[in-house]
Amino acid sequence: MIKTRKDLKDYLAADNGWYIPKNRKWRFWDAFTAAPYYTLKKYLKYLRIYEYHFNNSEGSRFHTCLAYYYARRKNLLGNRLGIEIGPNCFGRGLSIWHGGSIVVNPSVRAGENCVLRGSNCIGNNGIEDKNPVLGDNVELGFGAVIIGDVAIASRTVIGANAVVNRSIEDEGGTYVGVPAKRVRQIHAEDTRG
Repeated sequence: MIKTRKDLKDYLAADNGWYIPKNRKWRFWDAFTAAPYYTLKKYLKYLRIYEYHFNNSEGSRFHTCLAYYYARRKNLLGNRLGIEIGPNCFGRGLSIWHGGSIVVNPSVRAGENCVLRGSNCIGNNGIEDKNPVLGDNVELGFGAVIIGDVAIASRTVIGANAVVNRSIEDEGGTYVGVPAKRVRQIHAEDTRG
């Protein structure tokens, strides 16, 4: 959770960390052409600044006003990109590779270094109001869905178009299909971070 300016700086540096423009010229060109990766990084910046002011808004008009301002900027850009993520859902190091139909319930809690590849849905099952809890280093393939009161272990990979509706307790597995089933174990040397 982002409470201090140092936390904010750390989160901003870690999110979409794979996008590092070569120099000022490239950063200008990416902004001018509205390159998708630049726009996704900008969305994550608005999300994290919003979280910072949201988390400090109790009893502070300054933070409350800025929380509303950055919520609006995040939502306007999110509507264009097709991304809907509430505050404090993800730890530092969130990576979004593609926009378009990413919906995350505001009650979802996920650890650090999570990866969303696009067209992902993480939320309740429509019957209960309980939402998924994800560990660290969880990767969701394009179109992957996690629904219901489930827990996903750290270092889990959910394959493209897989639907997870049961908890995954074993770390380091790859799950595919509808409903998702385990297809292989990831060895410690195969994982990043």
